[in-house]
Amino acid sequence: MSVTVYVNGIHWTARSLSWSLKMMVAMTAILRESVGQSSLCVRMRSPSGQWQCHDRALNQRTPSWRTGGVSCVHVWDVGTRQPLAILRTPHGNGVCSVSFSATGRLLLSVGLDPDHTLAVWRWQEGVKLASRASHSERIFVAEFRPDSDTQFVSVGVRHVKFWVVTGGSLLGKKGVLGSVEEARAQTMLSLAFGANSLTFTGALSGDVYVWRDHLLLRLVARAHAGPVLTMYTTLRDGLIVTGGKERPSKEGGSVKLWDQEMKRCRAFQLETGQPVDCVRSVCRGKGKILVGTKEGDIIELGEKNGASNVLLSGHAEGAIWGLAAHPSQDIAISAGDDGTVRTWDIADKRPVSKVSLGQPARAAAYSPDGDMVAIGLLNGEFLLLVVASMKVWGKKRDRRSTVQDLRFSPDSRYLAVGTLENAMDFYDLSQGPSLARCGYCRDVPGFVLQLDFSADAKFIQVSTGVFQRMVYEVPSGHTVTDALQIDRITWASWTSTQGEEVQGIWPRGLEKRNVNCACVSHSGLTIATGDDLGLVKLFDFPCPEKFARHKRFTGHSAHITANTFSYGDRFLLTAGGQDCSLFVWKCS
Repeated sequence: MSVTVYVNGIHWTARSLSWSLKMMVAMTAILRESVGQSSLCVRMRSPSGQWQCHDRALNQRTPSWRTGGVSCVHVWDVGTRQPLAILRTPHGNGVCSVSFSATGRLLLSVGLDPDHTLAVWRWQEGVKLASRASHSERIFVAEFRPDSDTQFVSVGVRHVKFWVVTGGSLLGKKGVLGSVEEARAQTMLSLAFGANSLTFTGALSGDVYVWRDHLLLRLVARAHAGPVLTMYTTLRDGLIVTGGKERPSKEGGSVKLWDQEMKRCRAFQLETGQPVDCVRSVCRGKGKILVGTKEGDIIELGEKNGASNVLLSGHAEGAIWGLAAHPSQDIAISAGDDGTVRTWDIADKRPVSKVSLGQPARAAAYSPDGDMVAIGLLNGEFLLLVVASMKVWGKKRDRRSTVQDLRFSPDSRYLAVGTLENAMDFYDLSQGPSLARCGYCRDVPGFVLQLDFSADAKFIQVSTGVFQRMVYEVPSGHTVTDALQIDRITWASWTSTQGEEVQGIWPRGLEKRNVNCACVSHSGLTIATGDDLGLVKLFDFPCPEKFARHKRFTGHSAHITANTFSYGDRFLLTAGGQDCSLFVWKCS
């Protein structure tokens, strides 16, 4: 079996996957047309907090990644997806902002080091032109003026400063508030530029400060009800887009378009099916406004008609834990720490629905007929949702610790729920939404990792946190110890990372906890695994021999929490931890 992968509606082959996808999911980026060439500048950090450096520019053979204490800035050619430069910065703890100059010849980077160092680079030569400590507290954004190769502005915690690049030095002037009423030194989160040396800075209070050179001209009070998180303008027409934290209303919203002087504005309502009250990024061009939200959505707004088009939707902050594929359609469901359950059309690579649960979710499972989905929560509760309406059919909480996994029996009569309490319970679904507990497994030696029913629904296998695979009768919960009896059991599914049948999935030199998930294909011929290194591996199944041969694929920038094959084994789905990504791999 071989795979290609779809992420965010983009198709990648396995050949380019090993570096391209990590670039996509672990980066913050800016894009500007410069000197006739599209360049992408990225600053990268791994979910562990270590900064990742990519050495493809130095070694044109197989790309590799390394982690360490050095912060790197990468410049990429957008068209070819090839790296153009790697800048090893003096920033130490990380890079929080990057900006190209007007011509694209210079690049500005801002560090997370204690001095919040600014550095200006001739990036094509890999030469640092100048650097300087900027502020004792956090800098959020620093940007070149769009008409200059020498002037830029930085904003941060009680900080606005106007800079000039002169030879090998950086000269800065603090913003002067002067006599403008109600103006006060406060935290600035965003900035934009206008003609005639105007600069606009968005404040934590929701105000926008308007500057000429380094002098404050006036204040736009309550431009947003909450923090102004992002701003965008072009010198072509001078109109300004702001995004912030503000509940939708008739006269307000989280996205606003202002005139050149920020005296009049138009608020946009983001129509995504649920209220959007926090916008993190905006961009404008060709009569459209592109919006990035806190919830992970990318929305295109029509500037004239205000129509919303959701281009991309995904889980917000936190890991994705629950993942399940529909038994007879190319549909999947995911659930995560953001407290949402999302349904996806795998073939069309688009979101279908989203339900907010109000609690972080940790597990998901479809019923055999696909009419019901079970969701396990962090607080020990589990819910059953009717797929057609995504309404709650029943819910129960008999345990106080996290639901690790849940599974419907093949005859749809029972639901098994495993938790961190070293417990696994059976619920009789034939009794209706009351979800009557009809049994539980005794003597589970550790917390539950994975559950699998036998094909006749008489047995269940449980993988545990102490690396013991246990088999129990359903629904009595009596332990089955007869090895011959266990060998004769046919399993309806196999997601266990434990047992003689899967000894070969464990690599040399790694502790067993490094393999987080496994799933055998519907054909029964292949088992896919996901591990702490973000690797997807394919093995023949069963694979009882240690260190079995396999194919490996990279892409996730964090540990893989769950995986599953779709109906008919057309696709393999993998869920990332802190990279918040759901990958769809095409099997062939």
